[in-house]
Order: sequence, then C-alpha cells, then structure tokens
Amino acid sequence: MPICEMDELPDSQRPVKRARLDGSASPQSAPLTPSKPTPEATALIPCEITPASASPARGAAATDLDREIRAGITEYVCPGNLGFSGVLKQRYSDFLVNEIGRDGRVVRLKGVGVGKGEDAKMGSKGEIEEKSTGVEGEQGRDGNDIKTENKALFKENIAGAEGAAEYQDDDENQDISDADLKTLRSVYGEDTTSGILKLVRSIRRHPEWKAKDFKAVISAPVTDKDTRTQAHRCLREIFPNMLESSMEQDQSIRIKAIPPAERGKKRKRDRNAGGGPDGRKGKLPWEEMGGEYLHFTLYKENKDTMEVIGFLGSMTKSGAKGFGFAGTKDRRACTVQRICVRRQTPQRMAQIGKQLYNAAIGDFEYQKHGLGLGDLVGNEFAITLRDCHFEKEEGLDFAQRLQLANDVLSKAVMDFAEKGFINYYGLQRFGSFTTSTDAVGMKLLKEDFKGAIEDLLIYSDDALAAANSTETDPALLVSSDDRARAKAIHIWKTTQDGNAALKIMPRKSTAERNIIQHLSSRNSRTKAYDRIKDYKGALMTIPRTLRLMYVHAYQSLVWNVVAGKRWTMFRDRVTEGDLVLVNEHKDKEEGAPEKAEDVIDQDGEIVINPTGDDSAIKDEDVFERARALTKEEAESGKYNIFDVVLPQPGFDVEYPRNAIGDFYKEFMGSERGGGLNPHKMRRSWKEISLSGAYRKLLAKPLQPLSFEIREYVKDEEQFIETDLQKILREQGGQETANGKAKDNGQKMDVAEPKQESEAAKIAVVLRLQLSSSQYATIALRELMKAGGLKAFKPEYMGGRNAWGVFIQASVRTDDMLLR
Repeated sequence: MPICEMDELPDSQRPVKRARLDGSASPQSAPLTPSKPTPEATALIPCEITPASASPARGAAATDLDREIRAGITEYVCPGNLGFSGVLKQRYSDFLVNEIGRDGRVVRLKGVGVGKGEDAKMGSKGEIEEKSTGVEGEQGRDGNDIKTENKALFKENIAGAEGAAEYQDDDENQDISDADLKTLRSVYGEDTTSGILKLVRSIRRHPEWKAKDFKAVISAPVTDKDTRTQAHRCLREIFPNMLESSMEQDQSIRIKAIPPAERGKKRKRDRNAGGGPDGRKGKLPWEEMGGEYLHFTLYKENKDTMEVIGFLGSMTKSGAKGFGFAGTKDRRACTVQRICVRRQTPQRMAQIGKQLYNAAIGDFEYQKHGLGLGDLVGNEFAITLRDCHFEKEEGLDFAQRLQLANDVLSKAVMDFAEKGFINYYGLQRFGSFTTSTDAVGMKLLKEDFKGAIEDLLIYSDDALAAANSTETDPALLVSSDDRARAKAIHIWKTTQDGNAALKIMPRKSTAERNIIQHLSSRNSRTKAYDRIKDYKGALMTIPRTLRLMYVHAYQSLVWNVVAGKRWTMFRDRVTEGDLVLVNEHKDKEEGAPEKAEDVIDQDGEIVINPTGDDSAIKDEDVFERARALTKEEAESGKYNIFDVVLPQPGFDVEYPRNAIGDFYKEFMGSERGGGLNPHKMRRSWKEISLSGAYRKLLAKPLQPLSFEIREYVKDEEQFIETDLQKILREQGGQETANGKAKDNGQKMDVAEPKQESEAAKIAVVLRLQLSSSQYATIALRELMKAGGLKAFKPEYMGGRNAWGVFIQASVRTDDMLLR
C-alpha cells in the first residue's frame, strides 16, 4: 500500500502557535534519556496487548513507547546496545528524502524550470545533461553527438503552445531552390526525392483533391534518429502546409498530402487537445521527442505529494489522475521525487511551476512510459536529530559526551548494517489519535459495521470543551479543525441534524462527512429518511483507499505481533517450517536447472524469450508465492534470516508450518485479535475480503549507514543543504545555505531564533537508504532504542482519527507488499 515511506501523517497546516515536543512541556524542558521498556511492558506477551478500545493518554512521557507496545512493536535485534534520544523534524530541512529510481540512482533536483539558452534536451534519471553551445554540437541522451542544426528543430518542437510559426502558401509554379533540393537528396536520396517532388506537383495541380487521393511516398528505412528528425523537419520547412510525414514500423518514412482544409493555412497548435509539441496530432511528434510522457523532478517542503499534484492537475486541466508518481512522500520534510504527465511541454510545466509555493519542478525529460505506484527501489534519507542525549552520560562534561556519542553511534551503526532490524510496520500505519485504524479494520472484518462507524465518530472531550470554550488563551491548545470536528459529531449524536453537523464539519474530515451525509440523507427509492441504520451503505461512501487502509492496518497489527513472537522464539535461526519466497530461491531447490548463460542457439540465432500472451509461464508464477522449508533445507545453510518471510493474514497465503503458524490462530482468535480465524478471511463484502501478502521478517539498509556528530548552539542552525538551496547558492540567489532566497519566490525554511539557552547541544546527522517497504522511524527505533525518538509536533492535541486527514494522499508506496 502507500507511502515513501511516509513516516508521519501529514500535518493539516503549518503550526501557528508555539510548538512543543510530544511528551514534554516544551522543547526546552529537561532532556529525556532513552529508556528500556518497563518490566510491566516487557512482561506483556503479544496476546496481552492493551485492548483496542483503550488509548494511551497524550502528553505522558511514555506515550510513544505505549503506542509501540500496543502496535506489537516490542523487540530489538540488538537490545544490549546503548540508546540515545533526539528530536526529529524540528525543522523541515531536518528530514530530507530523495527517491531512488528503479535503476538504483538517487533522484536529485539539478535545475529549476527550463534554463535560459537551453534547448531542454533532457538527460535520464532526473538529471539535465550538460549542453554544449559550440559548433561541435551537444551530447544527447544516447551519448551520440547531435548536430547543432538539429538544436533548432528541438527548440521548435518543444515550443508547443508557446506560439505558432507563420506558414506561407507556396505559389503553384514556385520552383524548389537548389539548396532545398540538395537537402532533400542528402536526407532521402535521389529516388525518394523524385517521388516527393512528383507528389508536390500533383498536389498543386489538384488542390481540391482529398489527401487519400494522392499516392503516398515511402522512403527507405532510416535507422539514425537524428537523420529521421531532420527528414521530418525539412519537409515542414520546404513544403509548409502541404506534406505530413510519419514513421513506419520498419523505420521507413511515409510522406503524404495534408487534407485540403489545412493547406495554405496556419496550423494552430493545441496543447490541451492532445496535439504534439509542434501542434500536430498523433504519435509522431512525441515519439521524435522521446515519448508521450514528460518526466520531471518535484522538490517540495511541508507539502503532501497529492497537494502539489492536485494543483498541477488543476492548472493543466488534466486533473490529478493525469499525473503519475512512484509514491507519496512525507509532508513535514524536504523531499525530491520524479513525476510524469502525458503530452505536456517543459515550457508549459515550467511556467506552472513558477506558481508553486514551497515547491519547485525541473529536470524535464520525455519518455515512452509513465510512472506508477511502486516504480522505485526505495528512498534515501538524510535525518538530523537535535538535542541528543545518550545513555550513561550523566556526570560527563561536553567533550566526554561527544566521545560517548561517537562510541554509541559507531557500535549501533555497525550492528545495524550487519544485523539489520525487525521490519515492523510503523506507528503511522495505525493512526495517532483516539481510535486506532486497526480497531476499525478489525470491526470491518467482523462485519460489525455499526461498531466501525461508532469508532470513526469518536471525538475527544477536551476537543469539545475547547470548541465550547470562550477563553482567548486556553491552557490546552486545540486546532480549529479538531474543535469543529468534535462539535459537528456532538451535534449529530445528540440531535441527528445532519445539515447542522455538516455545516461545521471540516472539509478534510472526509470519512466523517460522508458517513453523516449518508445516514441523514433521503432514500432515493422510498423518498424516506430511513438510512439512519444503513451502516454498510455509509461505510461504502468512504473513499475506497481509506476503507482499505483500515483492514490493512489490522493485517499490519497481526504481522507486527507475530514478528515479535518469531524473534523471541527463534532469534536469527532459520528453522523448519519457516517460509521463503518461491521465485527468489528457485535456484536453491534440489534438481533446479542451472541458469542458461548463452543467448545464442545451436544455429547461431539469438534466443528471444516470449512474454505476455505468448509466454508459457503459468499464471500463478506471476504472483509471489511462499513455501515452507524442510528440516534439511533449514539446516543446510543455504537460507539465512533475511530470506524468511511472514504472511499478512488472508485467504491466499501459506502460513508457517511450525509454532509460529499456530500462533497466528492463537493471537487472531484472542480478544485483542478480534476472535478471527486466519484460515477464514473471505467476506461477502469482497472489498474487505483479504487475500494476504508476504513481508520479510528482517530488513537491511540498501547501503551502509553514515553519521556525523555536530555541535551547535542556535536552534535555527541547519546542517544539511537541500537540493533547492544548493541550486540557489550556485546561482547566487541565496545569502547562506540556511538563509532566505532572493528574488525567486521560494520561501526557505528558517526557524525563529531562540534566545533562552546558549548552552552547546549535540546533533546527529544520519544518512541511510531504505527500500520502499521499510519505515525510517522503525530503523531509527533500532538505533536509538525505546523512547529515544521525540517527534517535534505542533502544540495541538488531537481529536480525530488520524487517517481522516490522509485520504487525499491516495496510496502510500512504502507500504507496497511483496505480493
């Protein structure tokens, strides 16, 4: 399912009041040293986790630890390592995320817009290649020199809607110039040139004839792309509004007459009607540019991916569905990712990009294919943890604390890179407020639709009190949206006046609005207001992505609890009955054929493997399957703990054939597990009928970690330069790496100076790469230990289901499963 991984739910807005740490009175309060789980917590077995209806009190020092235990996040790979605490995301630039494409390259923002004097010949993988303006030509995407004369053609093609060239009708008796004749012969050869001239003379003699009445001219195959481009161009220039050309499958060029209605007239270019970059409809112009899809790099800060996509969609009139991307990224962060849109020009998108706030686009490139969810290897994180404190630092001076920090991090990073971490689903998977999303999902699976709606319409008494309060400076700050939501639900529950509730309910509370609107609406068939108990109908009005998040959250809870149980029972030992993915380990099976290295058959012909409908691969092999290891296989040494997978419960998965398989029944059949049967996951409501999937038990970073220990005094000090700041600095448009941009419309992330304390503090900068199925917060948890990670949050308390603010974000690719 979704996200970069999105390591927090998006904030509803920039904080407008002073901020505090979740779990402390203010950022200046006494530092919290990391703590191991309490004896009471460690004594909990997974089946004894707090019931779903209970919710830990906000503001308590152990809030995050309690929530981790409740979500089944209990174990560590290296529990004996010392931990440390630190503040995460105090500034947007403290959390940098760069997407890693399918080719393994990290996406960087290299330029904003389309540079002056550039023809925007795009390089691959999010980078604009260097241009040469000399007579030698320039380097193209395929590494071949592109003649300088073709540069003008490229400019003309990408101009799109920027303007229309003035075409003058040829006089019927006008002869072709010697220079043009020479050009035609050099490109097409003598025979094809002769055929073109005959076709032109025929068109001039019979201007009323239809295009199909003239015999088309077919050239010899033209394999060189630059030559093909020149061939199309010279026809447009020499015979404007008379001939059109297209490429055949054998790379020959078909030349035919333009319809009579368009001859001798200016050819308008319609950038919104699916026309090509030169205004012509059809595939040809886009193919010559590289493809119909324009890929570009998006940089954003403190914005959801879908927020930016929605704006771009409204400006291009293609809607958000017109754009493709591999996954959404964090809101409270500075992120870089690739986006694609169909049949748009760099110039137009660059103009739209100038209207973005706290975001920028650039590095344009045409490609034949778009982007879809999951089209990424993972993400690279550059994370700054501020005001760090380390276990056993009491009584040490600052120099000794720095040495301790280095010792603790060196050991933690070495073990992390070698031994990995338990691949838990992060807390954001389960929501942050009153009712957890897995509790709603569990009730959906139990087909307790009334109970699911009751959970979705829970609000905090504090939020309602704040909504009814007239205090101008309340002790407990509650956001306006939380107040409005609590008041709207209270009105509905006490009066069942849907109209009154909906007038107050915030627009972003999508699930709550849809439920109340349905329950209070008139039945279109009976014309009566009889939907008050149509709970399933109300749930069906919630967007599908959100409904699926609820049931997936329940699957994630089960997976977390089982993963913890698996680790406590067997640690890193592969045991009989453990599951491994079939396709990943086919070469290890007894009697498995060796991989063929030759691609040439006995007759010297190249072997072509069939694909698609012509393939002999069975349908079941297309999907990921898992199988249990025998005792001999488990003891053979061919498999290690990083090969072991655990299933999410569903009707189409294999369960481990050992004690862990039995534990699925034990936990899911318990009160906390909802009294469900892992072997009976089909439901009459097909949408919540879970097929299941597999997830690796342990995970490793894609590359070894690196860390820096930094000393600082001022809280506004920035330690990592963002991609956009680097560009602005290189262009001379920025005073400092953490200053404000000059004359560029980009508002940089600058915190207000704080004067309360001048004491030196320690910051830790971590750089790591994780796959799209891994959570950065879970990786940090393994490094920092329990209670160490302190998220910097606005001083607003909650009062809503956390997923309600997330519906616009569609699906998060970092939750993409291995299925």
